[in-house]
Amino acid sequence: MSAAKECKYQNYISKCKISPTHSFSIFLRKFAFWLIVEFSLRVFHLNQDGFRKLISGQRVGPTAVLLRFFLALAARFYSAVIGLRNFLYSKGWLKTHRVNAVVISIGNITAGGTGKTPLVIWLCKLLQQKEIQCAILTRGYKTHTQKRASSIERRATRIDEPAILAESCREAKIIINSDRVTGAAEAINKFGANVLIMDDGFQHRRLGREMDIVTIDAMRPFGYGKMLPAGLLREPVTALKRAGAVVITRCEQVAESELLQLENKLRQVNPDMIITRSIHAPVCAESIGNEKISIEELKDKKIFAFCGIGNPDAFLGTIKGLGANLVGSKIYNDHHHYTDNDIAEIYEQARHLEADFILTTQKDWTQYAIRNTRYDIPFAYLAIELKFISGEDKITRLIEDTLAGKISRR
Repeated sequence: MSAAKECKYQNYISKCKISPTHSFSIFLRKFAFWLIVEFSLRVFHLNQDGFRKLISGQRVGPTAVLLRFFLALAARFYSAVIGLRNFLYSKGWLKTHRVNAVVISIGNITAGGTGKTPLVIWLCKLLQQKEIQCAILTRGYKTHTQKRASSIERRATRIDEPAILAESCREAKIIINSDRVTGAAEAINKFGANVLIMDDGFQHRRLGREMDIVTIDAMRPFGYGKMLPAGLLREPVTALKRAGAVVITRCEQVAESELLQLENKLRQVNPDMIITRSIHAPVCAESIGNEKISIEELKDKKIFAFCGIGNPDAFLGTIKGLGANLVGSKIYNDHHHYTDNDIAEIYEQARHLEADFILTTQKDWTQYAIRNTRYDIPFAYLAIELKFISGEDKITRLIEDTLAGKISRR
């Protein structure tokens, strides 16, 4: 890893210290999540794919029925906690902190991948076009570095969303801190940001915001209609009353009739919010050394795919939509930490199936073990970008109205 590469990441990623007053709330939040979700997975010996099949009803039989019963009991407890928390914020008994900058939150109401990161990148580029100094606040969920890498590489190979944001939004500062208030203070005081994009911020009500944009995955919009861990809802659907806009993602993977039903449901919840449609459009594939492979080159090729993301079906569906021949796939848990053995196993499966390419996601590609493979079958990631197919003018106007008179250009 070159010194230039190291400097690039040091320039664009700042990892703040967590304030002592916030550390206890972090412990409580992590403990609650472990108790509700991780405990369920471990006790019932399920990976995330098995968990999705269970809560969606695909898994049948007496054992599945019993498991869903226990998950439903846990969901009642989780719902009560979330309801109490939202009530305390609505009454002002839990404090919301305001900062000297415009805060725009991008989040969701379901667990798993809904396409937040491409939307954050779109918004960041929109602000940069307007010459607005912005920063991105992210909690860096499960962000870590590879222990086997050298000291320089460890600093330069932070994984998952923060690395993607740093690469895609080079002029923005990326602030990694689960305490968004402390992160916001650093972005303003140290870097002079006057617009803050809060990634995955819909449930983080401690930091005040001027606008909430929520992503809804068209493939499973309401997380099977149940709260965690019986479903994937992080909050009730009625929480969308707080949103100023909804971006429906992955519209290319569902029928028009389903989209119309979804839009009608959203309007019933909040008739005032803007509703837009978007797709995740493949741009190209990039292999080791940043060698680009055009979409045309992938057509009719034998592809072996692997990923560790929240919605693997969407990724596999995108590959099929390219006209490629998906000969096999391997799915890992979200934020999976790849080892050399994992990569060797992926290669052997692809070789057995005579694959021409091994494709993964950009999120997975950020990991050291994948980017340093040397096999005769090319490893590459599929680059995608968010494109609006309706409503882009409306959401852009809403953002401009939110910023009007509140910020200064560079």
